[in-house]
Amino acid sequence: MKKVLFSSVNLSITAGLLVLLGLTACGDSNQQSTAPSNPTTTVTKAADKDPAKDVKATTAAAPVPVKEITIAFATRRDTKDLQAKVDQATAILSKELGMPVKGVIGDETASVEALRANRANVAFVSGRAALKAEQLSGAKMYLAEVRADYSGGKTYKSIFVVPVDSPLKTLDDPQKNVEQLRGKRMAFTSRSSGSGFIFPVSELVGRKLVDGPDRLDQFFGQVTYGDGYSSALQAVLREQADVAVVSEYALLPPWITEEEGKKLRVLHSVSEVPAHGIAIDDSVPADVREKLVTAFLKFNEPQNNELFRSLYNSTQLVKVDHETHLASMRTALQRAGLKP
Repeated sequence: MKKVLFSSVNLSITAGLLVLLGLTACGDSNQQSTAPSNPTTTVTKAADKDPAKDVKATTAAAPVPVKEITIAFATRRDTKDLQAKVDQATAILSKELGMPVKGVIGDETASVEALRANRANVAFVSGRAALKAEQLSGAKMYLAEVRADYSGGKTYKSIFVVPVDSPLKTLDDPQKNVEQLRGKRMAFTSRSSGSGFIFPVSELVGRKLVDGPDRLDQFFGQVTYGDGYSSALQAVLREQADVAVVSEYALLPPWITEEEGKKLRVLHSVSEVPAHGIAIDDSVPADVREKLVTAFLKFNEPQNNELFRSLYNSTQLVKVDHETHLASMRTALQRAGLKP
């Protein structure tokens, strides 16, 4: 069986760029990252540290007074003019908190590293990145986004997508439904994607069809990895793959066109992928954390909601319990034999 990498990014070049940009791999983004839009506010690297020994020395120390809040905003493909929107959002938060609030922009890897290195207090991150941030810095997710294209409100589905005219049929028996994929050509979103890799692999392992993420080629006839939702779906549209796994909202623009979406259908779905949300570092005193949560909830109010929607296509923020909200992600990672 062969594995094909159809991403256009050369891995060795990527590794070099990550070193130059001061990013440490954290592995969870189901969005395609873009370059930071404002070099003056981009996350930069602090002195090298051993992550195993750096679960915040400040955790055991007395809380340090917070005089400024830095928020890491993750880049997403479906967000335009992010820097201008971040500037408006931080101005609102600064007014609500009564202290300066600065926004920095980078991918999720940079956001988690910023929390670990004490260069950010808050970060917008996915479920997997939130678990990595908890591991490295003690951060926890306090708020989750709700989107109109999330079927579960603050959770969404991972979907197995095939061409409309595919001979594969959606069966009443979920086990038989997935067993149809044996020997087929599979396109995963990327190795780091929650809905495009972690949850589908967990599903396959749970149904005893594969033994783990390194044994996928024993079940599928071919396995390929993209660099985002679009590339995985294009593999199916161009007949380079029989099935792709993506988030349920990826069947809409900007990931593919409406016409392309009509050429695809959902074969199988996995529920309870936790929505992205806001993680706050444990070095932030409890009273300031409460003020931050209250300030973020101001984005649900009519005068601020349009701006908030334009940031990440979210309709509102809701309070969540870190353990409860991310339980399905933690379980999926463990079952799939993967780390945050």
